[in-house]
Amino acid sequence: MKVLVLNGSPAGENSITLFTVKYWEKLFPDAAFETLHVGQRIRQYEKEFAPAREKLLWSDLVLFCYPVYTFLVPAQLHRFVELMKESGLDFSRKYATQVTTSKHFYDVTAHRFIQDNCDDMGFRYLKGLSADMEDLLTERGRGEAGAFFRFVLWQIEQGHREPRRYGKELPFVPIVPAEAAARPEKKAGRVVIVTDREEGGDDALGAMIDRFRARLPYESRVVNLRTFPFGGGCLGCFHCAADGICVHKDGFDRYLRENIQTADAIVYAYRIRDHAMGYRFKLYDDRQFCNGHRTVTMGKPVGYLVDGALSREDNLRMLMEARAEVGGNYLAGVAGDENAPEQEIDQLAQTLTYAMENHYQQPKNFFGVGGLKIFRDLIYQMQGLMRADHRFYRAHGFYDDFPQKHRGRIAAMYLVGAMMKNKKLQKKLSGRMTEGMTLPYKKVIEKAQAPSLNED
Repeated sequence: MKVLVLNGSPAGENSITLFTVKYWEKLFPDAAFETLHVGQRIRQYEKEFAPAREKLLWSDLVLFCYPVYTFLVPAQLHRFVELMKESGLDFSRKYATQVTTSKHFYDVTAHRFIQDNCDDMGFRYLKGLSADMEDLLTERGRGEAGAFFRFVLWQIEQGHREPRRYGKELPFVPIVPAEAAARPEKKAGRVVIVTDREEGGDDALGAMIDRFRARLPYESRVVNLRTFPFGGGCLGCFHCAADGICVHKDGFDRYLRENIQTADAIVYAYRIRDHAMGYRFKLYDDRQFCNGHRTVTMGKPVGYLVDGALSREDNLRMLMEARAEVGGNYLAGVAGDENAPEQEIDQLAQTLTYAMENHYQQPKNFFGVGGLKIFRDLIYQMQGLMRADHRFYRAHGFYDDFPQKHRGRIAAMYLVGAMMKNKKLQKKLSGRMTEGMTLPYKKVIEKAQAPSLNED
């Protein structure tokens, strides 16, 4: 695998983001990595693009590597993307993904900027890794980084790619049923498909569900929300805050926990209505307040089967991603019926299977990190009322870094700030700040090594 790294950081070799790539170089010695410091040397590439052209043609996978700057990529990388588009190169046989470091403040908009431009250029885009700036310094962060790149290599082997976020509105294409010979043997595991589909008829959504179930190597069952006798919508009365029991006597809280939340993975199947999932799904979502703000299905992968012009519903796509991120669920995919429905449905089944077998969880982006912190602040203040939530957050370590406990770091920043007020020291240190920041990352790279071939 020939990997071309487009380092968009103006810091060049002193980019903290780049150290994640250096870590991958140690863990995956069979992959050949080449790095272009496009952020630092953008003026050179504006004058002469030929060296970049040569490396782009050489690559199998183009990896955009950058720190998130004010909602998007650094301006230098933005300019390099323009140069790529102006080059007229054919990227249709190449894969692309990205890795960023940030504090997760709108990393999602930066990632979508790269994804949309990769779509424009014809790349086979794979979802990127959004890491915290200090993730590589922790065992957990290094594990997540290694798992991510291994997952990328697996996706390339399978021929997977993310669906285009914007596509042409195409006429309805009937879903081709899965051949009986292609149906895998069933494994231990339970997948529930939650839908509001009207029973009867050869509708598109029903065909999507049938094909997905045929391709899935797990036992699955369908829960149709139309069959549940909802007593009404959420009243916002907080009756469930202490014990999780809803004031409605229709038994929805028990139904939810026994029929849906007991599954190992959840897939939602719906037809787009009024730019959303429709009234019945909204009713279902609101009534889940019997769980309060507890992410009770945390760690379970989810997926979506969607009937309708999803490519034209950007806000709805964001909603599905944000829901998974805040809930702590890996979003295995969203399969629609517009462009290549059979391929997308099959890919969802395969990716969901991978996530279940490998317990794969992708690090949270801004939706998950920001949403969880908002809820954490709320629950901490209202713990006297939201007792069940408070117990859940405390048990799962959501308060571990709250209030802020990095006293040593805070004190060190006061010291550095005081030193930088001294003009002589400021002049002496200003050129070495980024170099000094990379020292702990260099130690990680020095210690990294590829896993033994004998390891399980």
